[in-house]
Amino acid sequence: MDLPRLDRTLRPGAKAPIRIVHLGLGAFHRSHQAWYTHRADNAADWGIAAFTGRRPDAALALAEQDGLFTLVERADGGDSFEVVGSIVEAVDGANVQRLAELVAAPQTAVITLTVTEAAYRLGPDGQLDRGASAVVTDLALLASGSGNPTTPLGRLVFALAARRAAGGGPLAVVCCDNLASNGTVAHHAVAGIAAAWDPSLAAWIEDNVSFVSTSVDRITPRTTDADLAAVEASCGYRDTSPVVAEPFANWVLSGDFPAGRPRWEDAGAVFVADIEPYENRKLWLLNGAHSLLAYAGQLRGHATVAEALADPLCRQAVERFWDEAEASLSGPEGNAADLQISAYRQALLARFGNARIAHHLAQIAMDGSTKLRMRAVPVLQAERAAGRSGAAAALMIAAWMDFTATSATIQDPLADQVAAANRLSGTDRVCSLLRLVDPALSGDPAAVHLIEDLCGTFRKLPACTPAGQ
Repeated sequence: MDLPRLDRTLRPGAKAPIRIVHLGLGAFHRSHQAWYTHRADNAADWGIAAFTGRRPDAALALAEQDGLFTLVERADGGDSFEVVGSIVEAVDGANVQRLAELVAAPQTAVITLTVTEAAYRLGPDGQLDRGASAVVTDLALLASGSGNPTTPLGRLVFALAARRAAGGGPLAVVCCDNLASNGTVAHHAVAGIAAAWDPSLAAWIEDNVSFVSTSVDRITPRTTDADLAAVEASCGYRDTSPVVAEPFANWVLSGDFPAGRPRWEDAGAVFVADIEPYENRKLWLLNGAHSLLAYAGQLRGHATVAEALADPLCRQAVERFWDEAEASLSGPEGNAADLQISAYRQALLARFGNARIAHHLAQIAMDGSTKLRMRAVPVLQAERAAGRSGAAAALMIAAWMDFTATSATIQDPLADQVAAANRLSGTDRVCSLLRLVDPALSGDPAAVHLIEDLCGTFRKLPACTPAGQ
């Protein structure tokens, strides 16, 4: 039987006006920010125009469905299905003129970002790398006026210039990427590009754009052909753009919304004055464990988070890293009672062990040199400052180094430098790789030798042998 295609004839109702512009249309945005917006009590007032990143594919497919998609919540006990309608326009990210038009529109109040850590072009010092080739190219395009910027942040700066020219009022930029102080990072990156192009635009941004920090959490694996078939069988329509996610979702936000926002709290979002303890809990306990499992698990022959967690050696490494991270989270400024760390750890074990969510390690392993700066380095530094070794955090870095030496292809913003470092041997190799992650640590001989000693840990035992035997 030829099933109908999901579109708004199957789900009638007026589209919400566009008041949110999103950069980074992908599965996570749809399972998270779009879902929270759809669930807000005032969702009828808050439509999203979502722009893709590198390729137009997601926008083309979603546009054919008028922005609608099915969210499949996958739990141990079965699947549930929900049509999400908050995205009212899906656009190729290369259409910079449409982006500028929408950002300049007076009713636009919020810009959200899920562009990945690497897209901010951060240097090891945490600041915008103005010498990065993509940044240099965008600045040249902006200065010449003869072409459109090619990076998400370059495009955003171009669009904010259009808002200033149109006399648009203040708005909020909401960073939803896995970065510590991600609102501050986005602020520095956007302001850095703007200042290098037009200092008066940078001044306008300082006066008119707020940068909201967030901690985001929802495991969202890649959609498979089997997922498309499951939607057809259960829902009675064809959907080429469904999203599969775990039932759990978390969103913590801190910052100002000068032009208003959806009532995301209706779907469970939390607004706080100080986000740092919450983002550290998520960055270290969830994202840190993910990175550790991504490298250790693949070295041990595993493909998914659930498989890696079932390996006693990987599980033990995660628990030990969590112990180190918890020591910093529970410090005098850690708000340990509010963070409920013990319950959070137990919930993570249950989420990671959900075998029905095929969260692939290869996907998590991307951009390791950037991710480790936020996920491993702060814990290692804190442990060493407290007079402890930091061996569990160092083991994550060592696993990454082993992985880069054994993987055929490395997807990393510093892939060329990683490859060059791996052509060295012994301490020189470890020191060179560590320098890409944190130059200060690479200058600490004790840290270098600790990591060097830990290299090879996940290749010392066969995957079927429990740790300690």
